[in-house]
Amino acid sequence: MHRRRELESKLRGETLGRRGLLKRYEGLTQLRIAPDLHVVKIGGHGIVDYGAPVLKPLAEEIGLLSRKHQMMVVTGGGVRVRHIMDIGLDLGMPTGVLAELSGKVSEQNAIMMSVLLSEYGGTRIHSADLLELPMLLRMGILPVTHGTPPYGLYEKPSEIGMIPAHRTDTGAFLMAEVLGAKSCILVKNVDGLFTESPFDNPDAELIEEITAAELLDLGMEDLVLEDKVVEMLLDAKCVRKVHIINGHVPGTLTRLLDGERVGSIIKA
Repeated sequence: MHRRRELESKLRGETLGRRGLLKRYEGLTQLRIAPDLHVVKIGGHGIVDYGAPVLKPLAEEIGLLSRKHQMMVVTGGGVRVRHIMDIGLDLGMPTGVLAELSGKVSEQNAIMMSVLLSEYGGTRIHSADLLELPMLLRMGILPVTHGTPPYGLYEKPSEIGMIPAHRTDTGAFLMAEVLGAKSCILVKNVDGLFTESPFDNPDAELIEEITAAELLDLGMEDLVLEDKVVEMLLDAKCVRKVHIINGHVPGTLTRLLDGERVGSIIKA
């Protein structure tokens, strides 16, 4: 009788799904590739779509900050994603195809943002370039990439409806997590996380700090960030909080990196 041949290792003969095995590795320290990096996600809908009056001052602020801080800029999609998604949904496109389509738009925004930041070393990079980041940062490059995570056609079915659940906020968070970044900052068109949409209810209250579990328990109808970011924050190994700030107010990002309390914090 032939016996299965196994390479000698602590995982020999394991299925990699046994709970006892998984718990054995809980709490291990994960290597941080870029521990001083600030991942700054620029919203497509909340920032890029407003054009030069909002984007140019923010780009200049990011460029100047990049001379003192390690930064990577991540772009969202915006109104053009909504447009292509609307057409795709009407045509009955599968969720994976919708993910492929929407990713093309955030890539376009990354190209524009890198050109806008060229004075400060802004350079468009791809998902496959993340492991080159330590070298790029030492060369004085300000990396710019798009936030759509590369699930593409392998995007998992959404819990509700067909719109892909993993979008650009999630992509920025996952990049920050795998790089072991110092912070993950979502730049929006509101001052932070509110109890309700401040556009619909001007009396909505700003939530300055909340845990991911508490936020999920609230079951809010609409969040300023993607639900998946909050869910993933519960199990994150490196990124233990996410900042949400207003990119329409010049100097807000500077104040945050200077250690001032601004916007909202969602903690693991």
